[in-house]
Amino acid sequence: MIEVISGIAEAFGLSAAAGLNAYLPLLVVGLVARFTGLVQLNEPWGMLTNDWVLAVLAFLLLIEMTVDKIPGVDTLNDMIQTFGRPIAGAILFAAGSGITGELHPIPAFIAGLLVAGGVHAGKTAVRPFVTAATAGMGNWLVSLLEDLLALVIVIIAILVPLLILLAIVLVLLFAGANRIYWDSPL
Repeated sequence: MIEVISGIAEAFGLSAAAGLNAYLPLLVVGLVARFTGLVQLNEPWGMLTNDWVLAVLAFLLLIEMTVDKIPGVDTLNDMIQTFGRPIAGAILFAAGSGITGELHPIPAFIAGLLVAGGVHAGKTAVRPFVTAATAGMGNWLVSLLEDLLALVIVIIAILVPLLILLAIVLVLLFAGANRIYWDSPL
């Protein structure tokens, strides 16, 4: 039972990270699955460990990390990634260690689409405000922080997936408390 919960928490974490950066979690998962036993990929997702796939993911990651730091171009990149990030999240959710063995692939794929798509929507909504508030000078820093956050989430999801579950619970509790506070009459 704990393996199933851990697997689902890992899948949520990996797909959330894909909402911030499509290629970073795919590349890390591919490398970890190839060189360690920490991640077991369900078929057909074992192809993420292929040399060519890893090379293409590294190239796409380099492009995304570069263009995401340029004001204006980052908005264009976010529009393009409206398709890429949710699909990466869906792949990661479905490929996760043992998940599709316990969960039908279609709901797993849909869950990954929704999680990554939701995170991507939040990122895309905030970025124009960052650009306006900093005259574009803060974009590179925010982008770098998003990349680092995505990497930390991937590492935690792989090594200690139950922390992802704890983070989800804390975010939901905070959101609920915040809503109650703002909805209460003064």
